[in-house]
Amino acid sequence: MPLALLALAIGAFGIGTTEFVIMGLLPEVAGDFGVSIPTAGFLVTGYALGVMFGAPLMTVLGTKVSRKRMLMLLMGLFIVGNLISAVAPTFTLMLIGRVIASLAHGAFFGIGSVVAADLVAPDKKAGAIAMIFTGLTVANVVGVPLGTLIGQSAGWRVTFTVVAALGVLGLAGIARLVPDMPKPEGVRLRHELAAFKNVQVLLAMAMTVLGFGGVFAAITYIAPMMTNVTGYADGSVTWLLVLFGLGMVGGNLVGGRFADRALMPMLCVSLGALAVVLALFTFTAHNKIAAAVTITLIGALGFATVPPLQKRVLDQAHGAPTLASAVNIGAFNLGNALSAWLGGVVIAAGLGYTAPNWVGAVLAAAALLLAVLSATLERRAAPAPAADPVTAKTEQAHSVQQQTVVHH
Repeated sequence: MPLALLALAIGAFGIGTTEFVIMGLLPEVAGDFGVSIPTAGFLVTGYALGVMFGAPLMTVLGTKVSRKRMLMLLMGLFIVGNLISAVAPTFTLMLIGRVIASLAHGAFFGIGSVVAADLVAPDKKAGAIAMIFTGLTVANVVGVPLGTLIGQSAGWRVTFTVVAALGVLGLAGIARLVPDMPKPEGVRLRHELAAFKNVQVLLAMAMTVLGFGGVFAAITYIAPMMTNVTGYADGSVTWLLVLFGLGMVGGNLVGGRFADRALMPMLCVSLGALAVVLALFTFTAHNKIAAAVTITLIGALGFATVPPLQKRVLDQAHGAPTLASAVNIGAFNLGNALSAWLGGVVIAAGLGYTAPNWVGAVLAAAALLLAVLSATLERRAAPAPAADPVTAKTEQAHSVQQQTVVHH
């Protein structure tokens, strides 16, 4: 794998840390600003919506800029957003900072996925994409737990200051290691938009929204769920997030490996298993060991869908994949926003902190149905294989012989 992928993974590490660390700090942020847990959940929803709208917006704005320069500009925006969050005197201003940082997210992963795929052989594209997302998953093993620990001991503002510093490191890595790769000549915005006429592209994005949304329905409220239902101490949330992150790393690597071999079977298996595990989490959340195992499985199964879904979009939007790739990253975060909001709704309705797990199970099951539909449509649209000339002559002679026998 090219060294440039390491630079992209460093940027992804910073982005992954800021995206997920807020989940372990929701109680601290809510207490500091005097808002409820569901209201604090808007910091997750707002970030996710910012990614959804920012992905196509920033990608379109970057059509006249080389991909390397655009990746550097996006990391600069990420740094500014996190610094605003770190010093925000009000909840509203912190939410604004989160949204500013989120604008860089979708375009970074979208453009980064295209760059990664262009750097390797065709049969290694999903693996290269998985390498970038490894930065995102490793953030959940290292960055998020450390950020949570720092936030609980020194204050959440320090956490976001450290995250901004990670952005600076990512920016330096991209400047040093990513080669200058100008935008391909002849590709226009209308070509990029044409990809959205492909029903398979739209189905893949819908699978992304629902499938990954299932993960976030449960994980957004993991801190209050584990402390109020399972009985873990506040400090235990840190190592529970480590388990989630380890699951993500393993699932991402396995998903990337098998997506290059059998993409749709891999996707269907992981989505089906994810729906079952999320449903079981409602019950396993009442036992400390079972809850820890379940959290690990959710991370693994959830991120096993990421490389195949991203590669599916790139394959179906061939020729003009940049915008579609970025929008699909936005689709991941639309799922995050939808599920975080729905999880807050069922909690606010008095259904308890385990209720979001059922929301997640339903969303993952819906994604599985779309995957089956997509595979079915693809099989029907595939041209019939051409008959072998020798076989065809043999079958024709056999048919004539049968007709002769019947005639006599």
